[in-house]
Amino acid sequence: MIGRYILPWFGGGPAVWTICLLFFQACLLAGYAYAHWLGSLANVRIQAGIHIGLLLGSLAFLPLRPNAAIWKPASAVDPSGRILLLLTMTVGGPYLLLSATAPLLQRWFTMDNPEKSPWRLYALSNFGSFLALLSYPIVFEPLLRLPTQGAIWAVLYLVFAVFCGFTAWRLRYVKSRATPENGVERAARPTAGTVLFWLGLSACGAMLLIATTNQISQDIAVSPFLWVVTLAIYLLTFVLAFESDRFYRRTFFAIAAGLLAPIACALPSISIGLSLGWQLVVYLIALFVTCMICQGELALSRPSSRYLTTFYLTIAAGGAMGGVFVAIIAPRIFTEFNEYQIGLGGACLLGFVGWMRTGALAQWTSRSFAVRLPLMALLIGGVTAITTTVTTSKQGAVASARNFYGILRVMAREDVNGPFRELQHGRTRHGFEYLQTARRDWPTSYYGPHSGIAIALNALDKANRRIAVVGLGAGTLAAWGRHGDIFRFYEINPDVEQIARTWFSFLADSKARNEIVLGDARVQLARELAAGHSEDFDLIAVDAFSGDSIPMHLLTAECADIYRRRLSPSGVLALHISNRALDLDPVARGMARYLGWSAVEINSRDDPATGESSSRWVLLTLNQDFLEKAGLAHHVSEWSKRAPITWTDDFASLWPVLKF
Repeated sequence: MIGRYILPWFGGGPAVWTICLLFFQACLLAGYAYAHWLGSLANVRIQAGIHIGLLLGSLAFLPLRPNAAIWKPASAVDPSGRILLLLTMTVGGPYLLLSATAPLLQRWFTMDNPEKSPWRLYALSNFGSFLALLSYPIVFEPLLRLPTQGAIWAVLYLVFAVFCGFTAWRLRYVKSRATPENGVERAARPTAGTVLFWLGLSACGAMLLIATTNQISQDIAVSPFLWVVTLAIYLLTFVLAFESDRFYRRTFFAIAAGLLAPIACALPSISIGLSLGWQLVVYLIALFVTCMICQGELALSRPSSRYLTTFYLTIAAGGAMGGVFVAIIAPRIFTEFNEYQIGLGGACLLGFVGWMRTGALAQWTSRSFAVRLPLMALLIGGVTAITTTVTTSKQGAVASARNFYGILRVMAREDVNGPFRELQHGRTRHGFEYLQTARRDWPTSYYGPHSGIAIALNALDKANRRIAVVGLGAGTLAAWGRHGDIFRFYEINPDVEQIARTWFSFLADSKARNEIVLGDARVQLARELAAGHSEDFDLIAVDAFSGDSIPMHLLTAECADIYRRRLSPSGVLALHISNRALDLDPVARGMARYLGWSAVEINSRDDPATGESSSRWVLLTLNQDFLEKAGLAHHVSEWSKRAPITWTDDFASLWPVLKF
């Protein structure tokens, strides 16, 4: 729910979700550390008093609603720290206590009798998280506005606080803690090696969760629905591993990991001949199998309930370490998603160590095939993944850059018109340029002569046009500039500007004056509006939706008001809605209905002769003369049969616009 609030403020990309997962892991560590400390106090009444007091204090965080005026970014710098601080100040208190609940209640559950088994309660806790995660995008998000969701959550949290406080209050009836002196056999303390083993397994599991999400976003689709699937698989492995030992079959998962790890590592290189669906299946199965090894080995090596909170604290610490590595360290030391291969290799090698810890070495030397086969599979999977990390290249790119917003690649390609350079972000093309001088200034891809944006620009026959463009890409739209025009590009990723100026010449060769504003387009447009810039654009082209994860905040009614105030009375709003996964024309029509404007859709097809790619553009305007210009009507396409949808900042769902 909080991610739904803040994703649009920071560009809507997977890196925002990655930072949210990092916060999830770090706050989980803080909660488990608190539970470990509280459970170590000898006086249970003091435990109860402290916890009840913190539960009461956490109510001050309600309702959960981040303040956009305070937290929206003002520049294009890496917002990782800002997101973490936002989450801490907004949900830190309630989430810390929620994360402490499972280990703390399990500790209290075994207080009077340490022989009770608390591990199924841990599985039940993760199953509750699993159900909540799946139900949110399917049930709650499509039906309830964000303020309503926040109010319901606040009521449920209040109910939780009452029940948890009542449970703590009942501790006053516990007369004494079970100790070895009163008949309970002292359990062996976990060794340093065992703790490091737990730490490594937990770190690898968290790395695989976040790295798989990044890999899928880069190679398949940047879709919030897929982010939910990966986290659900991660939680499911905890449920299965700690519910019962029968779900973790060591031999099966070892052999499966040995087969899948090399395939998953090679997938980016062989993906051209494999459908997106099969690639997704491989990534998700590899995540399930390797996380089952991590969680399964954790479950098999769990200690006595006497050291329950130590065990959970170590798991949380490992998860936080894995999250920090993927979200903070990896983007700064790798140019590719090398952390994915590291996670796969680490899971296989730690699985091998787990076998060795339980006496597999003796069976290996006795030539037991039933042991040698899975151990060899784990070694092959681990060594192959680590080797791939060392040998990974830029996947044929002539240049690449990685930052908070993902990996950009400049690819060298050739077609019937000759060699060209192409800018890619994942599988999404962000423009290309022919290298031959005669074709270098051709507006290509989604912006060719038959595209909706080209038709709209040509229909604006006035001199000294002022054009705003949301999304820079390779700078292709600058090719349509005339003498006296001003093209003002709004771009959230600073690396895009550097690449557009270094590897492409659209900006340098344009006849127009080109300006680039770094930062979120909506924030910058609103800030300029507050500074007195209104009705200053003849056309606003919003070109930020070709990826599968779209910045929904650029299509809401509130953002439409900003567009209206920045456009001249006869201005045109052009929305590029080409998208593989989403049908956005109902949203575009919903925006037109909200504004009271007319709208037309213009579709174009691939044209190899001109380097054009198929595209869908929707033109919105109050200017009927513009729509009635000669020739425009011949290009208009029919709308889809879906009803118009009006998104707002607190009510927007992708389910109604999914392409099934």
